Amino acid sequence: MQPQTNDLEYDSIPSLLGARVSRYAEMPFLYSSINHRQWSYKEFHFAVRKLAGLLQSKGIKKGDVVSLLMSNSPEYILAYFACWQIGAIAGPINSLLKPAEIEWAVRNSESKLVLCSPELKEKACEITHTEIIELTEKVVNCADSLFLTNAHLSNDDVAIIIYTSGTTGKPKGCLLTHGNLISNACQITRWLGFGQSDRLLTMMPLFHMNAVTVTTMTALYCGGSTVVMPRFSASKFWQIIAEYEVTSFGSVATMLSILLQKYPDGVPEGLNTERLKFAMCGSAPVPVEVLRKFEETFGILVIEGYGLSESTCRATFNPPDKRRRPGSCGQPIGNEIMIADDKDREVPVGVKGEILLRGPNIFKGYFKNPSATAEAFRGGWFHTGDIGYRDKDGFLYIIDRKSDMIIRGGENIYPREIDELLYRHPDIDSAAVIGVPDELYGEEVAAFVVLKENCTTTEDEILDYCRRHFADYKCPKTVHFVKELPKGPTGKLLKRELQALWKPAKKDETN
Repeated sequence: MQPQTNDLEYDSIPSLLGARVSRYAEMPFLYSSINHRQWSYKEFHFAVRKLAGLLQSKGIKKGDVVSLLMSNSPEYILAYFACWQIGAIAGPINSLLKPAEIEWAVRNSESKLVLCSPELKEKACEITHTEIIELTEKVVNCADSLFLTNAHLSNDDVAIIIYTSGTTGKPKGCLLTHGNLISNACQITRWLGFGQSDRLLTMMPLFHMNAVTVTTMTALYCGGSTVVMPRFSASKFWQIIAEYEVTSFGSVATMLSILLQKYPDGVPEGLNTERLKFAMCGSAPVPVEVLRKFEETFGILVIEGYGLSESTCRATFNPPDKRRRPGSCGQPIGNEIMIADDKDREVPVGVKGEILLRGPNIFKGYFKNPSATAEAFRGGWFHTGDIGYRDKDGFLYIIDRKSDMIIRGGENIYPREIDELLYRHPDIDSAAVIGVPDELYGEEVAAFVVLKENCTTTEDEILDYCRRHFADYKCPKTVHFVKELPKGPTGKLLKRELQALWKPAKKDETN
């Protein structure tokens, strides 16, 4: 049985930060790859308190939401911790959203203040009802913590409100507590064996929990350090790994594929990357061929994990060694997992079902949405909406999103199984399949394919390839060639955009 939230050693994130400052005051905690700034634990804590003082001077108090519309930067990380220092709730906003979407999230969360990066000021200015502060290095340096009053916090207090992707209707505000964040950082630290000598690279966007939890909170928990990049850059990646002696980094499959394309012969000559242990990968499944090729090319393991915002970030990880299993997202790292049928009954090993989660890293609920919260937690387990199975050793395999499953003539088809096959085709760079309407069968399988450079494989050749490996009902009936697949900032495939691409393609075929 895993320890529950109230059994944690630290009762809040400020408590954890204070303990690390006491122990590692002069040790480095935060590096910026943008301009080579760095902070020791003591310096970081001092800056956090100054910014927290500024927030309090603006009337922000415990329980208030502060929206963060920012690009990756040290100030983004300082903003999170400043909110937590006074018990405010950090509300990260996806900076790729349109102004109307940003306005909706700020209003829905009842935000009292918006902190924005200079380059996003124009977007922020379209928010009409909330005060905006352009957060820069100068603003932090000029802030004052003289009259700062620390909040009385517990692990059950909310630390973050983050909006889900909204694949069904409007996004929901996911409430994550101090205890959730500390629990997940503790679980990741222990599972992956991180310690004071580890330095983690943050290149995932800080408006997603992957960057907040895996490479920021985990670095704090283990007493290590973190390097923040403004964004993923293949051309700068290996230079930064070498310069900062990074030991691990958070990534998604898209990033691994881009690095393979950029450096087909491996790490550039003259760079020392010997401290790099492994790549952590999540947010979207890693095609097995991409994983294997990355490991062969760069000589480091890819440790895949699974989770979602509602589990703070990670619920599973593979072991950080040769025991890891390509194609699997690993084993539970500190929460319980059950695979259940449609009546929430546990299914046997090897049988597919919905993945249910329970544990101290599972979120508190959806903001002002008791019906959605009750539905998600029915039976005392969080229902992920993901389909998977476990093998006899407890390794979890993700099949697909429950909502992405294709039902053709009463037969269930899981798109990821077909995606994996297409990725193994020598001429295909990337691929994805979706279900599209069909008068006879209800749904049919349509494939979207990005060919490798100078390849001329035809639709018929790809369909024949699929028929050699799958039952006919699983095989795509059409193949659409595209220049790239639509993906979000964390590498997640945007299925709705594929549906939008299919409609004009279908129209063209019938004309």
